[in-house]
Amino acid sequence: MSKTLDYIALVVVFIGALNWGLIGLFRLDLVRLIFGDMSLISRIIYVLVGICGIYLLTFFGRVGNEA
Repeated sequence: MSKTLDYIALVVVFIGALNWGLIGLFRLDLVRLIFGDMSLISRIIYVLVGICGIYLLTFFGRVGNEA
């Protein structure tokens, strides 16, 4: 179950990173474009990306234990 959660978190953070890259390069916010400017769905997506990013901080502890 942990591996599945890890992969889901990685995909969500990757999508968030792509969105931030598009914002930085082209001023194009895909989340806002698709779901609206700070709509409930947009806010949920931003929160999920943040939670997944924080969850992925646990990789540092787990990678050290596997080596």
